[in-house]
Amino acid sequence: MCLAIPGQITSLSDHSDPLARTGRINFSGISKDISLAYVPEAKINDYVIVHAGFALSILDEAEALASLQAFQDLADFESTL
Repeated sequence: MCLAIPGQITSLSDHSDPLARTGRINFSGISKDISLAYVPEAKINDYVIVHAGFALSILDEAEALASLQAFQDLADFESTL
């Protein structure tokens, strides 16, 4: 099973080559450098869905926050088992 995770862009690289462009993505407190080659229009504060080190699409903020809440609810439930 594959899982894509939403995260928020906090900074962007200055690459002139759009295929080498990366961004620092915050995943609920954990930050990673992620390729933005598939979303060249992405900007700081956008939410993106990330899989295997690549941002695949830009998400609406409400949709991203709902996904993050669902992950948190699942983690909370698992901690009660």
